Amino acid sequence: MILVTGGAGYIGSHLVRRLAAAGESVRALVRDRAKVEREGRLRELDLEIVEGDVCAPASLVSVMEGVRTVIHTVAIAIEKGGLRYEETNFHGTVNVVDAAKSAGIRRFIHLSQLGADPNLPYRFLASKGRAQAYVAASGLDWTSFRPSVVWGPEDEFANTFARLVPFTPLIFPIVGDETSRFEPVWVEDLATSVLKVLGDSSTFGQQYELGGPEVLTLEQIERRTLQALGARRRFVRFPLPLIRLVVALIELILPSPPVTRSLLELLAIPNVTERNSLSRFVPQPRAFTPENISGYVRRFRPRATLAGFLGR
Repeated sequence: MILVTGGAGYIGSHLVRRLAAAGESVRALVRDRAKVEREGRLRELDLEIVEGDVCAPASLVSVMEGVRTVIHTVAIAIEKGGLRYEETNFHGTVNVVDAAKSAGIRRFIHLSQLGADPNLPYRFLASKGRAQAYVAASGLDWTSFRPSVVWGPEDEFANTFARLVPFTPLIFPIVGDETSRFEPVWVEDLATSVLKVLGDSSTFGQQYELGGPEVLTLEQIERRTLQALGARRRFVRFPLPLIRLVVALIELILPSPPVTRSLLELLAIPNVTERNSLSRFVPQPRAFTPENISGYVRRFRPRATLAGFLGR
């Protein structure tokens, strides 16, 4: 039995689907089973869905029964709904590791983050860095992946820019400068990498940076996203201090903002691998191109988008 925490989340659901297709016995840990069933991401898959919360250690005890491998994907990039980086990203990981050890589980695969470092002043990356440090010191047979931004169906990457299109009929803001670089990795290439290390003892105690086949600036990513949507805009670069001010105001007004100051902090750290390991697992990785993203990037309607920002 393989346990996937956050099994109904964006990355988790892709992993669960691939594992089930490969004939693996899968248990998906979710916070709200009723919500998962309404959303339908795991519908018609041959797997077990169980409720639990990584922030509630007692809820993890029964979840670990009969499990031989844990794949931990739970993390938040935006703090909302009472969820906080330290509680979810760090303490949540501590709770899952401790529960696995108590259950006698040895194999642990951790989805970390490129640029994560416990010593950084940026709270998101610091929380992910502390989580990775705990995994590395756990004594388990662990493997960690540190992907750059992950793109694919239902992502919060290309679709973040797509949400802005209805509200920017003439100009589109360029965020960041040439130092804001990313190496977008396709979600299915990430899933392939995880599946390939399941029983590979040579990957125990290893961290793998994963990036796609191209390094892109944020401007290039924005332009490709709008090209995929067929949206024409005049691109205008906005100074980062002004962007921070606007985002701060958005955070005050909207319960569920599309971007936060914490996410803007990520622009200070180049999201590019030093040693890209993706070719070890995927011989022909998929690139973030208008042609490849046009099939999934969403065309958002202003009213529905605004309702989402308002948390409705």
